[in-house]
Amino acid sequence: MVNQQLDFLLPAPEEKPQILHQAMRYSVFAGGKRLRPVLLLATAEALEKASAPFLPFACALELIHTYSLIHDDLPAMDDDDLRRGLPTCHKKFGEAQAILAGDALLTYAFNLMIMCRGKGISPDRLLWAIDEVAFGAGLKGMIVGQVADMSAENKAISLDELKYIHRHKTGALFRVSVRAGGILSGADDDQLRHLTSYAENMGLAFQITDDILDVVGDEKKLGKPVGSDEKKQKATYPALLGLEESKALAREAVEQAIRFLDPFGPGAEPLRQVATSLIDRES
Repeated sequence: MVNQQLDFLLPAPEEKPQILHQAMRYSVFAGGKRLRPVLLLATAEALEKASAPFLPFACALELIHTYSLIHDDLPAMDDDDLRRGLPTCHKKFGEAQAILAGDALLTYAFNLMIMCRGKGISPDRLLWAIDEVAFGAGLKGMIVGQVADMSAENKAISLDELKYIHRHKTGALFRVSVRAGGILSGADDDQLRHLTSYAENMGLAFQITDDILDVVGDEKKLGKPVGSDEKKQKATYPALLGLEESKALAREAVEQAIRFLDPFGPGAEPLRQVATSLIDRES
């Protein structure tokens, strides 16, 4: 559903300026798991709401995630040549086009969110959800997380400092995906608190397993070289805690995430499965 909607919503590759639209589509369709839009749609289902009206909003989250990857891969930041087994956007299209493709994806995402207007969502709820996205993707979320991550390179940092980095850089968009799904679906305050705690623990588990895979993962399945975090002297959970303690922390976070879904019925099963799948993920 998400892939079909993304294909429909993104400009055609032959539409002028072709190089921009080709760069956008190249990165969006490079094999992502669509985890963030899936989380939004699954949250709607947990609240017994039809998820189809929220598809443009869900796709907006994927565009924001993709923009962040394009910019994260740039030489001025992580300087990566491969993403999901393919040349990164700047390697394929050049740095200038990669920057512009990322900018275009980020700004177009807000157009997609507005497309949900008039689809049975109250204007106040829609505005609230959009504000959450702007907060989580911006100055108080992903951006500050990226700055903190780069600042921590080649430094010894504490566990609290590491959690701060990833709560913002990685966790913020997971949190937003679940909260936006709850807000658009009319979740009450108690439901939203439980969903937020689920998302925060799920985001923690995702980042820990991501760090673990960079140490022990299969390069073919990851689509990028392993050991890049150590080479760049990145702050990671295995570097700080060791592999076994990192794995235990990830399992604990998954268990916590699932417990926070106790107030929800069978409709929350996809959210439970997403959390459980993180323990054994290979990419």
